[in-house]
Amino acid sequence: MFRFGKWLAIGFAVCMLAAPKAKAGVGFQPVSPDELKMTSEPLAPGAPAIILYRQVDQDDNIHTPHEDHYVRIKILTEEGRKYADVEIPFSKENEDIVHVQARTIRPDGSIADFGGKVFDKNLVKGKIEGRQIKYLAKTFTLSDVQVGSIIEYSYTRDFHEGGFSDSVWILSDELFTKKAQFSLRPADNPYLPSLRWSWNTLPPGTTPPKQAPDHLVRMEANNIPAFQTEEYMPPPDELKSRVDFIYEGGVVEKDQTRYWKEVGKKWNGWLEDYVGKRKAMERAVAQIVSPNDSQEVKLRKIYDRVQQIRNTSYEMQKTAQEQKRGKEKWEDNVEDVWKRGYGTSIQLTWLFVGLARAAGFETYGCWVSDRGRHLFDPVTRQSAKLGSNVALVKLNGTDLYFDPGIPFTPFRLLTWSETGVMGLRLDKDGGDWIWTPEPEASESKIARVGKLNLSEAGDLEGKITVTYTGLEAMSARLEEIHADDVDRKRFLEESLTDQIPVAAEAVLTNKPDWTSSETPLVAEFDLKIPGWAASAGRRTMVPAAIFTAVENGLFQHTHRVHPISFAHPYVKEEDVTIELAPGWQVNSVPKPREQNTKAIAFNLKVEQGTGTFRLMRNLTVNVTLIEQKYYGALRNFFQGVRTADGEQIVLQPGEIHASN
Repeated sequence: MFRFGKWLAIGFAVCMLAAPKAKAGVGFQPVSPDELKMTSEPLAPGAPAIILYRQVDQDDNIHTPHEDHYVRIKILTEEGRKYADVEIPFSKENEDIVHVQARTIRPDGSIADFGGKVFDKNLVKGKIEGRQIKYLAKTFTLSDVQVGSIIEYSYTRDFHEGGFSDSVWILSDELFTKKAQFSLRPADNPYLPSLRWSWNTLPPGTTPPKQAPDHLVRMEANNIPAFQTEEYMPPPDELKSRVDFIYEGGVVEKDQTRYWKEVGKKWNGWLEDYVGKRKAMERAVAQIVSPNDSQEVKLRKIYDRVQQIRNTSYEMQKTAQEQKRGKEKWEDNVEDVWKRGYGTSIQLTWLFVGLARAAGFETYGCWVSDRGRHLFDPVTRQSAKLGSNVALVKLNGTDLYFDPGIPFTPFRLLTWSETGVMGLRLDKDGGDWIWTPEPEASESKIARVGKLNLSEAGDLEGKITVTYTGLEAMSARLEEIHADDVDRKRFLEESLTDQIPVAAEAVLTNKPDWTSSETPLVAEFDLKIPGWAASAGRRTMVPAAIFTAVENGLFQHTHRVHPISFAHPYVKEEDVTIELAPGWQVNSVPKPREQNTKAIAFNLKVEQGTGTFRLMRNLTVNVTLIEQKYYGALRNFFQGVRTADGEQIVLQPGEIHASN
């Protein structure tokens, strides 16, 4: 499920693959006999293919920023032939892929130049800070690729002016890389007076980047291990071997503490200028609250009112002409946002800060990390990684965090990517570090309750009600924020049937509330699962749980490389009563199953009735990040879940019962 967030800078730089000692576009280089004869790589045993060479040359020229990429891949096995299908991801909003060239070098050294078409393939569509983002890929297929072949291609990533953020070199790839070279020509921008860089897990023996007299920053790396992508992991690019380049916009302190104090003072100055319209905010508050309201009621009314304001960050993209006709512009301060009745997600959160202060609340603006994109560490002095703004309000001695700038966020909650992260609470002295709270699992629940009938043919059919609360409801509403009734209906129906491990049919029968932040999202269905029961001689067997498809596939690999990351704590709860066909009886039910750790709990219980049985299942995940060293315990836990879900209820059909 795609989840939206708000970012200070928008950039989608994917460092892909790169030609030996030559700029991309200069031309392909000769292939050595050793490369042609290669059949395996001792440092990557069993690899289907390896990258022989990559080169990435970046130019941050303010007017024509671009990257030249080149890659040479050796195909080692039949499986490796899939790398003949090339995908180059890019963001249509910010960049173009041009000058694509490719060729295949057969095992005998003969060459097949690529003369086919390059296609655009849709990957993901989304919206960030008011812009429609289309993640696409340039795709093409190289011909005559055999085991032993070498494929190579080059391309240029042209950024739109102002369409890229701080540069980054991503060294890791899904394939082992034998050799890679990188270069960067820094931006010639007087407003960015200096450039520095930091790195993460460079391969052994790699010399960190250095700037030469010609001002280019260069680095060479050898024997870069393949990167393993795993389910439920932190942002992959943050775990890869990489180099981040940071342009200093005025804060050049090398001391970590002084750096963040200077950043905090600067950001606080901007915030105070933006929200410092006390009289206007007091007049606005008088329109929102009543004198007799309690403090919490006042704060809730202010929060609800801000969420009702038009949020331009979550509208469909407008053309330049439409924006001009609508007189859209970045407002000067919170008073302008209030008067005009619209603002971006960032502006609306700052408006909430201004209103809360005017109502007498001790309120702070904060910039926090987005853990859906970053693993923030203040040591690296990368202020751009504090890219989400939230409000901290002290209510009855308790620190509460709010982000009304993201639609459908419930009162007292933050969107998932802003929870459990480090941030900077702003004040005139430079601010203090904070950690945003994580919600309790019980605050974000998916509950499935229903009554179904089991026919003599073994079909299961009846009514199911699914109730989404908290961040689960918010995620669903954001996912479908621009969808019509037909798409929303399909979304909910597929969300239900995807939880069932066999083919099922679901038809939505009500009209859920897609507009609220506080009320649950309730969906009612007619559900049919053909062939749910299975005959076993003179008896019939029925699984002890229905909505098990997700857990069936979780954490089955023996080994784990990376930490385990859940979006947020949650509860999945099922309570389904099944009525048997006339004359049928329950012969036996499984014993109750229960597992409980501090972080995760599971229980499954089947209650036997007269001509009925009741399935009750609960999975509670009350953690967001689990270290890799605990993977074995986590894997064993979910194996226990699968074992419990696989238990069978034994039924005795009516005609057999009668004959006995």
